[in-house]
Amino acid sequence: MNKRDFIKAGLLAGVASQLPLKGLAAAVVAGAKHKKIKNWVWTNPNQKDTDEELTTRYISYKAAGITGILFEADSERHFRAAKAHGLEAHRWIWTFNRAELVSIHPDWYSKNRNGDSCADKPPYVNYYRWLCPSRPEVQQYLEQQVTDILDKDYIDGIHLDYVRYCDVVLPVNLWANYKIEQTKELPEYDYCYCEVCRAKFKEQYGTELADIQFPEASLSWRLFRYNNISRVVNSLSNIAHQHKKLITAAVFPTPEIARRNVRQDWTNWKLDGVCPMIYHGFYKEKVTWIGDAVAEGVHFLAGAFPLYAGLYLSDFKNDDEIRQGVQLAFKNGAHGVSFFGNVTPGVLEILRSELVEKHA
Repeated sequence: MNKRDFIKAGLLAGVASQLPLKGLAAAVVAGAKHKKIKNWVWTNPNQKDTDEELTTRYISYKAAGITGILFEADSERHFRAAKAHGLEAHRWIWTFNRAELVSIHPDWYSKNRNGDSCADKPPYVNYYRWLCPSRPEVQQYLEQQVTDILDKDYIDGIHLDYVRYCDVVLPVNLWANYKIEQTKELPEYDYCYCEVCRAKFKEQYGTELADIQFPEASLSWRLFRYNNISRVVNSLSNIAHQHKKLITAAVFPTPEIARRNVRQDWTNWKLDGVCPMIYHGFYKEKVTWIGDAVAEGVHFLAGAFPLYAGLYLSDFKNDDEIRQGVQLAFKNGAHGVSFFGNVTPGVLEILRSELVEKHA
């Protein structure tokens, strides 16, 4: 599912009214006795926004308990406006899914088990162009990108997305879209089998990947790929912390799903927070599954860093379900929530009232 298309459909259409501050102020005072809560919004800055609209929106966010915004694109005006109203302003980037280098460095792109490169044969959709994390030049490129972003004084941190391999298994609700059934790992979606990956795997494990009859079942090969992503993430984390800025990531909903579907081992990353995308509708689950997913993530993180439950607002049928999702996230140990979708005044009021209730 293309996040960029979701955003273009019109996220955050404008919040018309300021919510009352009194209740939240009381909650913040009471919250001093509890763990620190942060709540986020994923969005793309719209250059058509007026300064007055930004002021109204960000005051409303702050009043409702939103503490930070994850911006998909750079816009100094939006970042500074958010900061002026007490919000953290972080830059949200696509990490390994990068189409812009295809014509310049086609050799940097991942190959599937059939040997096809996503530089010229992308899986699922045309924008799925995945860089290979085994290549030092890819890591160096991403390190420079993050450095350049964090050098800007108005950016408070970096938020990583698509920080993984291509989906070897899609969320079940998407199978019909692509007319596939992924009850097993299909070779055309299994990455990366390029020559660099093969050589580094042999160097580490003393085994030729070609000699493994069923590489999709090899635990060593799977661990190699987990560690590939983790190495790059932790390098980017070091850069963020050298800048004295925060680093977070959007990840798959649970540690088990993340490892199985996209070779993402996020509980072993060095982050300041993680936003699992607990999009229950993608997995044909009920709202109650949000609590289960949060509980699993919190358990395996074991206090390493905070978990903020990512909620996709279009998955909810009504405000009652949104309230239930927020309640389940907090009840099961989340340090906050992150909203993706149209954050209406009603959504903000739900968050505000739940924070007041939580800290009452």
